[in-house]
Amino acid sequence: MHGPRGAFDATGAVATPIYQTATFAHEGLAEDGAVSTGYDYTRQQNPTREQLEKLVASLEEADDALAFASGMAAVRALMELFAPGDRILASGDLYGGTYRLFDQMLAPRGLQFSYGADTESLLALIARHEDAKAVFIETPTNPMMNVFDIVRIAEAVRNADTLLVVDNTFLTPYFQKPLTLGAHIVLHSGSKYLGGHNDTIAGLLAVRGAALAEQLRFVQKTTGGGLAPFDAFLMIRGIKTLALRLERAQANAQTIVQWLCAHPKVTTVRYPGIAEHEGYAVSKAQTSGFGAMISFYVTDAAVARQFLARVRLIRFAESLGGTETLVTYPMLQTHADIPEAERLEIGITDRLLRLSVGVESPADLIADLDRALS
Repeated sequence: MHGPRGAFDATGAVATPIYQTATFAHEGLAEDGAVSTGYDYTRQQNPTREQLEKLVASLEEADDALAFASGMAAVRALMELFAPGDRILASGDLYGGTYRLFDQMLAPRGLQFSYGADTESLLALIARHEDAKAVFIETPTNPMMNVFDIVRIAEAVRNADTLLVVDNTFLTPYFQKPLTLGAHIVLHSGSKYLGGHNDTIAGLLAVRGAALAEQLRFVQKTTGGGLAPFDAFLMIRGIKTLALRLERAQANAQTIVQWLCAHPKVTTVRYPGIAEHEGYAVSKAQTSGFGAMISFYVTDAAVARQFLARVRLIRFAESLGGTETLVTYPMLQTHADIPEAERLEIGITDRLLRLSVGVESPADLIADLDRALS
């Protein structure tokens, strides 16, 4: 991929340069305004961010992509497309930060949200609310690893004004391409697998349709949530090893799933890559891999707390998708803002742990798991 305006070709730089500048000088003045190089102010666009956006658009087979300061900044910008009274249908098992935005900030301001626990219930909501402005899903979901059928949901959205948004953070375009399955917008928390090193925060929207992309670019420019040049550089660097990291992490995850399934203190393993998972067939049909995210239940809360205290190689930390294996306790971390009754209905209990498998030695990871559960 060539750099903006041939800058990379002119220097021969192998790594994308960091254009660490807030503003850009104009070449002169014309009758209709300043003569621009194509860049005026970094809030609007920056060559390093532009390079990242072109890269992600290419990977997602999108018409355009926009990079934001965080995944939640990307979601918030997306919500600017809607007005009070608009209804948004969503998968019932969402990242807690997304749910917090919907429930505590947007619902009080007039947006209406309805949730479907699985594909069938979401399809029923789509049939009931044909005037919905958007359908917003994660697949697999965070943290329950539920799988939603993107093709069936896209086919059910008959209203041309209804946008299908898919959070593709867990699988990335390496394993899943929602736009090719009928989605209009793909969301990423770029801090996770795309960046891949737990060293930067970023968000991305990949968009089908030039008019829709232009709407979102206006929002990005006006509200000022664009990604900074250095973080864009880190994202580009991370994406270079995306395939290598995902293949190794997935192989590790599949080894760990087999081990967990046989452990007496583990009651249930949630991973779409095992035949026992109710979404296994759909996953095989709409993805090229199952990823490296695992959620599992242990026998009781005491075992969960013991596990978190004893892990050493595996780190007890929020986030996911990096080279390091991380374990999260969703009820107290990522989903703490969801009311208890709703958490329990979803399945987020004091026995649930979420594992983001990294690229370490699988033998070392199993040894750490064995020590933590012994």
